[in-house]
Amino acid sequence: MLTNTITWVSTPAEIEMLLKRIEGETIIAVDTESDSLFSYFGKVCLLQISTLGMDYIIDPLALSDTNGIALLGTIFADERVEKIFHAVQYDILCLRRDYQFEFNNIFDTMATARILGWKNTGLGNILQERFGIVLNKKMQRTNWGHRPLTAEQIDYASKDTHHLIALRNLQINELVRLGRLEEAYEEFDRLSRIQSTARCFNHDAYWKIKGAKDMDQVSLGVLRELFRFRDKQARKKNRPAFKVMSEHTMVFIATIQPRTTQELLLIHGVSHHIVQCYGQAILDAIDRGHAMPQTMPPSLPSSGQLPFDIKARMRVARLKDWRRKLAIARGVDTDIIVPNDALFAAARENPQTIESLAAASNLGAWKLKEYGQEMLEVLQGVGS
Repeated sequence: MLTNTITWVSTPAEIEMLLKRIEGETIIAVDTESDSLFSYFGKVCLLQISTLGMDYIIDPLALSDTNGIALLGTIFADERVEKIFHAVQYDILCLRRDYQFEFNNIFDTMATARILGWKNTGLGNILQERFGIVLNKKMQRTNWGHRPLTAEQIDYASKDTHHLIALRNLQINELVRLGRLEEAYEEFDRLSRIQSTARCFNHDAYWKIKGAKDMDQVSLGVLRELFRFRDKQARKKNRPAFKVMSEHTMVFIATIQPRTTQELLLIHGVSHHIVQCYGQAILDAIDRGHAMPQTMPPSLPSSGQLPFDIKARMRVARLKDWRRKLAIARGVDTDIIVPNDALFAAARENPQTIESLAAASNLGAWKLKEYGQEMLEVLQGVGS
């Protein structure tokens, strides 16, 4: 493996210099680091780009009051330049959310590993298994929003992209050998079109917390109030909600319903810090829950999918069984064969032709060619 020079980029002039240096490159590796583990309003804190000879680390926080980052949008939209990511979906969502970038011609080494049926798909495991390279795993949970960064953080960030070109080349050879190249690029095209959505707090999402559905009406009312209080505090302090109070702790409090701060301290997961910061507010939330028990399950937003009738449920079951057998034979996860959303759509709409299956499921050309006729036969076996 080559050892690249690391170049730090933190001004518009340095962005322009970076663009000049990589002009003419047809393949680059890209990664991002965010601070979602440390802030409520997560943001991109680093953007890494590697070529065969250089590693660049771009500091978006230093460029926050400039248009410097926007200049990079041309690279991501350029169809002539292949951008290699590992687990691209999160990177695209973050970059679209923060900078409204568009993406063309991507290669995802994690998606490829899944298509190839590799047992381990995390970058650290792949690099160790394929190249004998060990990454510093403790850096995965570091605070990328803190400045200055340590030398250890910078080294880790650069290595996240430094080896991706070599990994991509290895995977290309495997895809060609197994006849999976067209399948992979169809998946990359799908991933490049994923859109970010504005984050909004669902006041009724406490219903999804493990244990909520088993609670009585008063306890559920308390959990509701604790859940909403926690989000308010997380927003106010710009901290992830789980760092204010864990879901597990909220369930304990809602079940036991302490009446004093002393009783609150006896609950597993409630620290002196929590009591000091939020003790009275938690007791107030318990009082509100007592005064307003949750007598009915909350109405969560609809997924937009039509309900399944008996025949549609039978079609889902048959399609899942068909998909599971194919996945086992290939040695891959079931969604590599057909994603859940496409499978459910096909079961609901019950298409009878390849054209109607394509319209109902939004499957790409490769999957339609490979699996379309088999899916229609499964559906016809259940009937209308």
